[in-house]
Amino acid sequence: MNEFRLSKRLATVASFIPKGAVLADIGSDHAYLPCYACLHGYVSKAIAGEVADGPLRSAQQQVEKTGLSDRISVRKGDGLAVITPGEVDCITIAGMGSSLITRILDEGKEKLVGVQRLILQPNIGAELIRRWLFDHGWELIAERILKEDGQIYEVLVAERGDARRPYRHLEAELLLGPFLRRENSEVFREKWQRELLHWKRIIADLAEKGESEAARVKMRELEKKVQLVEEALR
Repeated sequence: MNEFRLSKRLATVASFIPKGAVLADIGSDHAYLPCYACLHGYVSKAIAGEVADGPLRSAQQQVEKTGLSDRISVRKGDGLAVITPGEVDCITIAGMGSSLITRILDEGKEKLVGVQRLILQPNIGAELIRRWLFDHGWELIAERILKEDGQIYEVLVAERGDARRPYRHLEAELLLGPFLRRENSEVFREKWQRELLHWKRIIADLAEKGESEAARVKMRELEKKVQLVEEALR
């Protein structure tokens, strides 16, 4: 992977960047995504944000190597601390857990002024991100699910709007994804069949270990998820 050829995962993220956008890529690592977006005409300029010194240096070297220092600003900071309100109109956050992504969005809410699109790719727990978007007035406008090197990833795209619009069955689709549930692709089915097996093993373990209230609550939560997923896979 380099600035000319992204992984399938990052190429999917890049495909949702609006043409001419001013981009902030948070947790940019080697800055491959903003470099690619600049070189391929997706964005007019970009910010690559990193909190750790090693990835920050890698990003700086990559931007200099590709001759994009006049268009890509590499900045050190935690989450959205690297941008100012109104500075960008598109934000990408890819390759993190959903808890970290939602923390970044929560702590940087005031930095979302002027942002028109969020493109989020959690490694796990996309449900948590859908709930955050729903609760904060962001309308989910597209989703993709893909498999790369044995791992399954989801990409969520949101804009300000009617947060309820894409949902027909709220509880099930916050878990599964409204667009992904309707598409019902082979990768989608594989992901949730894996999850069903995992949850059913946990339920069996909890049933064996006793009757604590915490165990009963956990079992009820998982049994409800199993029901929602099995209904979607019929």
